[in-house]
Amino acid sequence: MIMEWYHYLMIVVCIILAAVITWIIIYCIPIIKKKVAKNEAEKIIKNAELRAEQIKKNAQLDAKQAVFELKQEAEKEIKERKTEYQQMENKLLQRENNIDRRDAQLLQKENAIEEKNETLNRRLKECDKKENLLQQKIDSIIVELEKVAQLSVNEARDVIFERVESKMSQEITAYIKNKEDEAKAVVEAKANEILSLAINRFSQDAVSEHTISVVALPNDEMKGRIIGREGRNIRSLEQILGVDLIIDDTPEVITVSCFNPVRREIARQALELLIKDGRIQPGRIEEVVNKVKADIDSTIQKAGEEAAFKLGLPKINKELLKYIGRLKFRTSYGQNAYDHSMEVAYLAGIMAAELGLDQNLARRAGLLHDIGKAVDFEQEGSHVELGSRLAKKFGEPEVVINAIESHHGDVESKFIISNLVGAADTLSAARPGARSELLENYIKRIEKLEEICNSYDGVYQSYAIQSGREVRVMVMPDKIDDLTAFKMARDIKERIENEMTYPGQIKVSVIREYRAIETAK
Repeated sequence: MIMEWYHYLMIVVCIILAAVITWIIIYCIPIIKKKVAKNEAEKIIKNAELRAEQIKKNAQLDAKQAVFELKQEAEKEIKERKTEYQQMENKLLQRENNIDRRDAQLLQKENAIEEKNETLNRRLKECDKKENLLQQKIDSIIVELEKVAQLSVNEARDVIFERVESKMSQEITAYIKNKEDEAKAVVEAKANEILSLAINRFSQDAVSEHTISVVALPNDEMKGRIIGREGRNIRSLEQILGVDLIIDDTPEVITVSCFNPVRREIARQALELLIKDGRIQPGRIEEVVNKVKADIDSTIQKAGEEAAFKLGLPKINKELLKYIGRLKFRTSYGQNAYDHSMEVAYLAGIMAAELGLDQNLARRAGLLHDIGKAVDFEQEGSHVELGSRLAKKFGEPEVVINAIESHHGDVESKFIISNLVGAADTLSAARPGARSELLENYIKRIEKLEEICNSYDGVYQSYAIQSGREVRVMVMPDKIDDLTAFKMARDIKERIENEMTYPGQIKVSVIREYRAIETAK
């Protein structure tokens, strides 16, 4: 029994001890941790203070170093400035010395000039005295002459003027007429010189273009693929493109025919892409055509911008540039309208420069003179009327509008530049090879000129030069004398006027040259 109580007592004591230990753990450990944390915080603060002190010292050292470097740089700059100032001071001293020397020289020159002035004054006084003496003598002579002639000076002058006027009236009239003839000849020669200079300074290749396009095929089987089953592909092509496709017996060729040059070019490029791709069906056709149309629009815009850039023309409306670019696909008598407009612009600019006029305005008028051809296949009216409307729509200057309206003589030219554009247009269209229908006529005209010259006795050679505007006839000096040469030139001129049709004038030069040649051995 005692053992049991003892056992229970021990259990109670253990429980009490456990409770006390638990209480100590719960309430004492935080206190201990707090003290430990406090000690650690104090250590961290001390370390931070030490670090701050170290950083502060380092910053002070860095600041001192920076101040030292800045001081050195400032001293160096001060030395450089002192050197520069010293050099400037030396230059100023040299200039002062030079100025002093020049002052001394100027003083010497002033003294010399003063001496010369005194000498001139003395001579002027002497001249005045002599002039007075001469005037007195002249007056005395005039008085004696008046007594002898019984006429005053004014009366004598009037008599002389009447006699001179009566004698010179006819000579003055003839002189004025000769001068007028010379002025006309000079003006005509100057005009021909300007035209010749403009032609010589500008050259253009001869080209021939047509209103149809030909597309090459890799083989004749491609024709069937283009036609398609029951003709659906060719119908789609013609409907979408708005052109006529001519597929005949010509091997490996398809002809695209259309009056609208832009649509014709779109059709040609679209066909080439479809043939290269090989997938020819209505859906693919529409896709390719849309792509080509976008490319052509971009090409037209770039062509207009390039024309304005090459000619140096600023501030042209973007929409008007598109119309200029469309001329790239337009032809007139086989001549490309875009190239023709560029050529006219260059020629008009050159002639305007020779006359001292506004070159840019002349080039602008030349470039836009045929702008109506960009829309004459879509709208009613002549290209002159359509071009005038476009120019007015986009606010072009009056000179440009008048040049467009008058370059074919439909309206009277109001400005010199309008006449220059008309002349440049004629030159560009009439030059050899420019237009397909005129090349043959040009060759025939040259042959006819040489044929007329060679038909005379005593002629051994003749040359048509300057595009048929001059013919040179070489004659045999032992058969043709000087007077006969003059008569031959007149006869050839009359035959040319009676037998030929030609633009402008033709100069006939008969050359008689005798050469005495010996060979020393």
